[in-house]
Amino acid sequence: MPPVPRSPCPREDGRRLRADAVRNHARLLDAAAAIVREHGLKHLTMEAVATAAGVGKGTLFRRFGDRVGLLQALLQHSEDSFQAAHLGGVDQAHGRDEAVERLRAFGVAAIRRSAREVELQMAAEPSPDERYRRAPRRAYHERVSVLLALAAPEADAELLGHALLGYLEPALLWHLGDQCGLPLHRLESGWLELVSRLTQQGTVPHDAA
Repeated sequence: MPPVPRSPCPREDGRRLRADAVRNHARLLDAAAAIVREHGLKHLTMEAVATAAGVGKGTLFRRFGDRVGLLQALLQHSEDSFQAAHLGGVDQAHGRDEAVERLRAFGVAAIRRSAREVELQMAAEPSPDERYRRAPRRAYHERVSVLLALAAPEADAELLGHALLGYLEPALLWHLGDQCGLPLHRLESGWLELVSRLTQQGTVPHDAA
């Protein structure tokens, strides 16, 4: 049987196509991040990003939908890096003391990140009916609740996890820092005090009458 002739233009397999899509996605986000870093958020337009990345504007719209979608993708890219650096191994926390220290470190890191990216975070802020349903917010709540349950077993970790995250809302941190002029170290100290008060021994059980 004669050998089957090879196509002069072999079709790329799914893995290659997926890898190309990931690279293109990263290139677009890198271009957007560079514009924000060098010129500020007000200069972040779909046209500017497309030009910087060397693609057609239609490609950008197909990828992200609109400018809000681009902002959310850019923020998600930042959140992925933040989660990898500060939320890994939560389930492996050993005992109360380690859980408390992880809660403390998480909040301080989130406050410092907000100070660097508050303009981007505010621009990508979802509507109130979607704010608590977004995947990053749910991931933060799940991890904070796990740590809080380890640090204060008698507390209602699910409910108080929302209270802790409320302190880290971008709009509140922007208000306290930019509008009220509170220094970063005071915002961090407030978080540390809040964690200490919620995790101190003798917390009221959540099933108490």
